[in-house]
Amino acid sequence: MILEEIKSKFIEVAKDLLDEDIKIRSKPLSPSEAIGEPTRRDFPILKGKEVLMQAEFKMALGQAFTSMPGNYEGTLREVVSLPLSNDFERAILVASMNAVLRYLGMINGTIHCKNDGPELCGMKIAKMIEEEFGSCTLGVIGLQPAIVDHCTRRMNVLVSDLNPSNIGKTKFGVKVLDGEYPEEIVKSSDVLLVTGTTVVNGTIDKITELANMYQKPILFYGTTISGPAYLMGWKRVCPESA
Repeated sequence: MILEEIKSKFIEVAKDLLDEDIKIRSKPLSPSEAIGEPTRRDFPILKGKEVLMQAEFKMALGQAFTSMPGNYEGTLREVVSLPLSNDFERAILVASMNAVLRYLGMINGTIHCKNDGPELCGMKIAKMIEEEFGSCTLGVIGLQPAIVDHCTRRMNVLVSDLNPSNIGKTKFGVKVLDGEYPEEIVKSSDVLLVTGTTVVNGTIDKITELANMYQKPILFYGTTISGPAYLMGWKRVCPESA
């Protein structure tokens, strides 16, 4: 499991903190706390499909999207001892990791953008991908409406998602593929833009394996993967995060 490798790297970085009596709190944020009041109303968090959990560590904040919200408090050593058997435990680890690495000054952009931020994010990411990769076929894994909308205006786009209510539907002129079977989208794309939520929902292993097999570059997006991307040397785009 890639997250186990990420955890090992994190423990090495934070080893001087493991024996301290550190309290980490993670709580599900309401949609308004997490994303404010964006003009666009089709984000998953506004529809109750995902919850943004927030970890607090010495005034530093880290977040992670999850479909299994809940509250947690414990020491850092207890957090890294979780078995990571479900989305809840993985979200606790990832959110806490993001907060601690933010505290250590190793990362930033761990707080989700609000209000007009998601729309600006979509515009900037679409422009950046076009400038870097030109006229490509972009495979977006994880339907983020603003990103997909703006990218379809500039390039050919394929989209997959895990939400059953999206699969098979046409969004922004693109039919949404089933994210449970990522090989088709990986194989057919020139570049992959992958939601950081994959590190919590357990799909990141298969996606990265396929990307390596077909030699496709990956860009991750979102605050969830801020810490893991830093530890693994992955490229992350999240232009409006705080």
